[in-house]
Amino acid sequence: MDIKKLVKDMTLEEKCYMLSGKDFWQTRSVNRVGVPSIFLSDGPHGVRKQAGAADQLGLNASVPATCYPTAATMANSWDVDLAEEMAEALGEEAVSQEVNVLLGPGLNIKRSPLCGRNFEYFSEDPYLAGKMAGAYVKGIQSKGASACPKHFAANSQELRRMASDSVVDERTLREIYLTGFEIAVREAHPRAIMSSYNRVNGEYANENKHLLRDILVDEWGFDGFVVSDWGGSNDHVAGVANGSHLEMPTTGGDSDEELIAAVKSGKISEAAVDERVEELLNVIMQLAPVTQAAKGKEFDVEAHHAMAGRAAEGSIVLLKNDHRTLPLKKGTKVAVIGDFAQKPRYQGAGSSVVNPTKLDSTLDIIENFDLKMAGFSAGYVRTGEPNDVLKQEAVNLAKEAQVVLLYIGLDEISESEGLDRAHMKLPKNQEALLKALLKVNKNIVVVLSAGSPIEMPWADEVPAIIHGYLSGQAGAAAMLKAITGQINPSGKLAETYPFKYEDTPAYHYFPSRERSAEYREGLFVGYRYYATADVPVRYPFGYGLSYTAFDYSDLKATEKEVQFTLKNAGAVDGAEVAQIYVSAKGSEIFRPALELKGFKKVFLKAGESKTVKVLLDDKAFRYFNVKTNKWETEGGEYEILVGASCTDIRLKGSVSVAGTGAPNPYKKNEMADYYSGKITAVSDSEFEALLGHAIPDGSWSKDGLLDANDAICQMYYAKSGPARLVWKILTNMKNKSEAKGKPDLNILFIYNMPFRGIGKMAGGMCSQEMVDGIMKIVNGHFFGGLGKVIGGFFRQRKVMKKANDMK
Repeated sequence: MDIKKLVKDMTLEEKCYMLSGKDFWQTRSVNRVGVPSIFLSDGPHGVRKQAGAADQLGLNASVPATCYPTAATMANSWDVDLAEEMAEALGEEAVSQEVNVLLGPGLNIKRSPLCGRNFEYFSEDPYLAGKMAGAYVKGIQSKGASACPKHFAANSQELRRMASDSVVDERTLREIYLTGFEIAVREAHPRAIMSSYNRVNGEYANENKHLLRDILVDEWGFDGFVVSDWGGSNDHVAGVANGSHLEMPTTGGDSDEELIAAVKSGKISEAAVDERVEELLNVIMQLAPVTQAAKGKEFDVEAHHAMAGRAAEGSIVLLKNDHRTLPLKKGTKVAVIGDFAQKPRYQGAGSSVVNPTKLDSTLDIIENFDLKMAGFSAGYVRTGEPNDVLKQEAVNLAKEAQVVLLYIGLDEISESEGLDRAHMKLPKNQEALLKALLKVNKNIVVVLSAGSPIEMPWADEVPAIIHGYLSGQAGAAAMLKAITGQINPSGKLAETYPFKYEDTPAYHYFPSRERSAEYREGLFVGYRYYATADVPVRYPFGYGLSYTAFDYSDLKATEKEVQFTLKNAGAVDGAEVAQIYVSAKGSEIFRPALELKGFKKVFLKAGESKTVKVLLDDKAFRYFNVKTNKWETEGGEYEILVGASCTDIRLKGSVSVAGTGAPNPYKKNEMADYYSGKITAVSDSEFEALLGHAIPDGSWSKDGLLDANDAICQMYYAKSGPARLVWKILTNMKNKSEAKGKPDLNILFIYNMPFRGIGKMAGGMCSQEMVDGIMKIVNGHFFGGLGKVIGGFFRQRKVMKKANDMK
C-alpha cells in the first residue's frame, strides 16, 4: 500500500485526529480513505482486554486470558528460548482477542528494590533485560500482533511518576537505562514503544527529541510508532514535533484541535504531522489485517495453561538447601502453612492484572503429589494484621509434621503500580509466625512469593528456601514439582538480595526529593555497586542452587567468543546458567568491577559434558564517552570471567582489546567516589562533575503558586483555601485506606498525578482550558478560574461532538 498517497488524501483534521486515541484503547479510523482502527491492550504477562468500563489500574474486569509469570519471574529463567515460546502464546491470545498491540514487556532497570512496579521489569542488569525483552518481542510479533516495550525511559519510581524529573548523566543513561531498549530495538524490531510519564533531564519523555529521534530513530533505526503512557502526554504539539505518534487515551478532541491550530499558526509544520501519520499508518496497516483475519478463532486454554506452567518451572530459584532437605522424599508428612497456599500470590497489582482462565492453588493440587498431608493452616492474615489464633493453630499443626511447607511473601498491595514499597521487610505477622514455628519444628521449607527482593534476617535459621517469584496461574504446580523433585530448579536471580535496604546504592537518593529524582549513584546499580564497593549481600546477582552440581573447565577466550566445557557432575539431570562477565584491568575511566556481557542456559543429563560457546557482541567492551558523545572502547587488557553467579567465578582468562583512542572525559581528583564505587554519599560537586553541568533546582515553589505540571498532592501549600481543603480530604482518604492495609489505587493515582493529567485522563470531560481554570482557582483566583472552567466546559462540549462525529 502507498502510505504516502494515503496520507496525501487525508484532510488536515483527519491527520491530526489520527495522532490521538479514539477512546481509551483504540486508535481512530478514517473510513473514507480505508484506514482501520487498531486496539491496544495491557499485556506484559497476559492480555488484559477490557470489554466494559476502561481503566489503567486494573480495577475493572477484563476478558479471561492466561496469566503467565511476570517479567521479574521470567528473568530468573535466563532462558531466551523459553521466553520467546511463552511470548508466542501471548501473541496468539492477543490476536484471538482482536488486540493489535500488547503494551509490554516492561524494560525499566531496577534502580531500587522499592519501586512498586519492579515485578513488571526484568532485571537490574540492562544486558539480561534487553535479551529477555527481545525474546518477548520476537515471540509476540511472530503471531502478527505488535509488542510495545515500555517505559522509555529512566522511569524508576511510582511516587509522583507523572511529575518527577530523572536527573541522570548521559553515560549512565546510555549504559544502564537505555541499553536494554537498544538491544530489544536492534535485535527484535518492535513495532511500537511506549514513552514514560517522567521528565528526563528536564524534558518530558514523550516530547524528548534526544530520546525519541536522536537515539531511538537515528541511532537505533526504530521504524515503528511511539505511544504515550496513558495520560502521559504533556504538550501534544511538542510530542508530535519531537517524535511521538499517538497520544492515549482520547482527550475528546481537545489535543486534536490544539494540533490543528498549531499547524495553522505555523507552530508546527504540516510536513511534520504528515511524517508522524505516515510512520503510524505504516504499522497500523500491517497490524489490522491480522486480527481481522483471526476473528472468531479461539486459543487452546489448556495448552496455554501448560505453557504458563513450563515458564514457571524454568524460573524457580532454589536459594538454600542445607542437608539436601529438598527434594522431599516420597511420602513425607508435610504441614502446609500460609494463606498463599490456599490463595496464591501469582501476579502484581495495577494495569498488568490479568483475569486468569484458570488458577492452580497448592491446596487444590497437592493431592496429585506423593506427599502425606498432616493438614493445612492459614497461619496469618494476608493483609498483615496480627492473629494469635491463626498463629497458634499453625504451631500446633507443625508439631505433627516431618516438614513444614511455609508459604509466605508479599501480598498484592505491597507491589503495585502507583505505589512504591516503604521497606524491604516481610509483614511482621509472617515473621512472627516463622519464629513461633521454629520453636516446635526446625524442618521448615520456606516457599516464597514476591516480585522483588525482601530482607531475610531469618534465612540462617531454616534449612531450605525456594522462590517462585510471581509465577502466574500455573505456578503452584510448578513449585510442587520442584519441591518433590519432578523438576530440578534452574532459575538464577536476576537481581541482588541485599542484607538490608540500607545497603542498597540508591538508599540515600530514592525516591525523588520533591521534583527531582537524582541518579547520583550513576553506573553503580545493583551488583555493579556491591561488587565494586565490596558490600556483602544475602544472595548475589546470578545466584541459584540446583539438585546437581556443575563443573567448568577448558576456557578459551577471544574478544569475539568465549568457549569452555560444562559438565553435570551430579546424579540428577539439570540446567546451568553460565554467565560471562568482563572486567577492565587498569582502566583510566571509572567502571564497575565487572559487568555481564553474555550468558547461556545449558541443559545437561547427569554426567554429560558440553562445549559451550558464548559470542561477545559490540557491547562487550564499550563505554559511552561524554566528551566525544559516542560509544568508545578503551584499549588494554580485559579479564573474562565465567561464573555460576557474579560472585561465584569458576574460570578466568584475559584478552587484549584495541581501543578507539578517545580522551578520558573525567578528572579523577574531582570524582573520587565514582572511581572507588562507594557512591552512597556523593557530594553536589561530584554529581555536577558527573552531569557536566549544575544540578537543576528540583524544589517545589516556595511562593504557594502551582502550575499544571505540579502534583495534586502539592496543594497543601496552595494559596487557595478550597484547594487546601481538597488536599486534606484526599490525604485523609489516602491515609485511611493505607491504614487498613488496602491502599486505594485510584486515590493514589489522583494524589500523585499532575493537574494536567485531569485533562489528559478524563476522556474529554475536562479540557486543558478547564485545567487552566482549575489552576487559577488553586492559586487563589476563585471567580476568574471558575469562569474559565465553566466557559471551557461548554466549548469542550462542541469539540467532543465534532470528535464523536469523526469516529
